[in-house]
Amino acid sequence: MKIAMIVVRTLMGLLLLFASVVFLFKIQMGKMPEMSEATKTYNEGLAIVNLMFYVKIIELICGLALVTGRFVTLAVVVIFPILINIVLFHAITSPAQLGAGAFLLAGDLFLAYYYRARYAPLFLAK
Repeated sequence: MKIAMIVVRTLMGLLLLFASVVFLFKIQMGKMPEMSEATKTYNEGLAIVNLMFYVKIIELICGLALVTGRFVTLAVVVIFPILINIVLFHAITSPAQLGAGAFLLAGDLFLAYYYRARYAPLFLAK
């Protein structure tokens, strides 16, 4: 189980790092696919408040935490709402691109299960 945890943690970290670095440094990775009207509206809304920049910074920090193996339990909790948003966005607007988000969400749930003993004190009534 420990080897599976290391593999999932590292793959998730690398995927988050890749996605955030590509966005932050505006690296073009080939031809952009045609966006639906709902996707354009969503992206315009995020651009107005500059929210995507902050989300990508959080992805970068969590990706670094997952790759290095430091603060993994914190990274798993912090990245969870972002992963839910990614999965729901792709499920609604472009189900064909749901794969990476579904992998990240499943990996996050697996890591939360693996580290469940570290979360136990959060739920103790004192």
